[in-house]
Amino acid sequence: MELSTDVLVVGGGLGGVAAALTAAKLGRRVVLTEVTDWLGGQLTSQAVPPDEHPWIEQYAAPGYADLRRRIRDYYRRNYPLRPEVAADPLLDPGRGIVSRFCHEPRVAAAVIEEMLAPWRAGGRITVHLEHEPVAAYSGGDEIEAVTLLDRRTGSELTVTAAYVVDATELGDLLDLAGVEHVVGAESREDTGELHAPEVADPLDQQAVSWCFALDYRPGEDHTVDRPAGYAHWRDHVAPFWPGPQLSWTDVVPITLQQREWKLFERGPEQHAHFPLWDFRRILAKSNFQAGTVESDVTVVNWPQIDYWEQPLLGGPDPAAALAASRELSLSFLHWMQAEAPRPDGGTGYPGLRLRPDITGAPDGLAKAPYIRESRRIVAEFTVLEQHVGVEARPDGAGSEVFADSVGLGRYRIDLHPSTAGRTYVDIEAYPFQIPLGALIPVRVDNLLPANKNIGSTHVTNGCYRLHPVEWSIGEAVGALAGFCLDRGASPRKVRTDPTLLADYQRLLSGELRIPLAWPDHIRTHRD
Repeated sequence: MELSTDVLVVGGGLGGVAAALTAAKLGRRVVLTEVTDWLGGQLTSQAVPPDEHPWIEQYAAPGYADLRRRIRDYYRRNYPLRPEVAADPLLDPGRGIVSRFCHEPRVAAAVIEEMLAPWRAGGRITVHLEHEPVAAYSGGDEIEAVTLLDRRTGSELTVTAAYVVDATELGDLLDLAGVEHVVGAESREDTGELHAPEVADPLDQQAVSWCFALDYRPGEDHTVDRPAGYAHWRDHVAPFWPGPQLSWTDVVPITLQQREWKLFERGPEQHAHFPLWDFRRILAKSNFQAGTVESDVTVVNWPQIDYWEQPLLGGPDPAAALAASRELSLSFLHWMQAEAPRPDGGTGYPGLRLRPDITGAPDGLAKAPYIRESRRIVAEFTVLEQHVGVEARPDGAGSEVFADSVGLGRYRIDLHPSTAGRTYVDIEAYPFQIPLGALIPVRVDNLLPANKNIGSTHVTNGCYRLHPVEWSIGEAVGALAGFCLDRGASPRKVRTDPTLLADYQRLLSGELRIPLAWPDHIRTHRD
């Protein structure tokens, strides 16, 4: 089967959805493909509640703000909320610690379908789920077509498009199309970054995590089978870690101090100041009318399931690495159910129950692993730690001001333990802008990145990889594709031509209402 379209978006995560919606709103025909059967990526199929900045209610990209509003309204329409909870304009279904807005992944997936519905009905957006890119065809400095495999039928679909957006989780099209890209960590000599390693290492990649959702039913036994490799995860200690991963022991990411957690109570140390259960809770029983929701539901995306033994990109066996990540998650669940020490002196919480209905996968784990790091384009401009890191900037200066800003973001530079045997690198970053130059490959003219594959480094990927930033990147890319098609100009020309750049930024900030600059009091904010 063959299709032709204005914009092909490969990858249905938040960036891909945002790119498709924005291009469609600007009058373009879009084909959107996704390897799983849910759109939404890290928010849905990976089951990761949103990591957001303190100003998200005021400075969210408009599409992301609409997504959040619709999720809240979904709960108000369909759930038996307590009246005062339903009336709260900042309704938080889970009351988790990680964010002011934690919710079920399947609700987000349903809302994304709502957002796409009118554009699909009108034929502006065509969606192909469970389609995996397997080939890309280039002519000169353009991608001419992409072939995708339908995982359900085994048939192939080839799509030609004026613009191709790589919104995949690992930057798949960069490899398939031979687009210049970087994998892993650059050296300090290459980038000048304070926290880059001394030697470049393509195999230095952040840990992946295979998340899962749980509720708790005391008095019942929902213990899963002990995985074959359980003893390894229970007994092995990585050189940089304070003990086996199957324990309540980990480290504070910022200080690397050892800490001890408790599941339902506060830990004994100041750095474990809330129960682990509350960290990524996505349903809080207290929000709902009595007799309806019987238990909190939480997502396990904790350091205990960070898989760091093999990289996914360039490693000896990516499939084995993914299988090992799943086994680690199931091993940690079994350990919690059967062997975890309790404050009363006993062991195990057999009432912990997997919730496959929450994650949408029959085994109870998320549909897909949580990917923190991707292939990254060699871009016209690369964001460095010197542009956004507090330690690397003149004292109090705030983040670099980019004349070609296309959106905003804010998160700490948060690098999880890596496949090179490195522990956390978690350092402060200023609220930042997304520069257009980081979205433009150095050679290929019609490919645009819309996930973790932009022109960042291994270090700055740590603050450009979270939910609202990914959405903002997607909106900017979708708008750029539409603008270029309207003007007959390349993305590279838009960046270098002052008139075109000004017109494109007016489209973003005017018609699309995308904020492009932080007020100075926020841009210079420190934690």
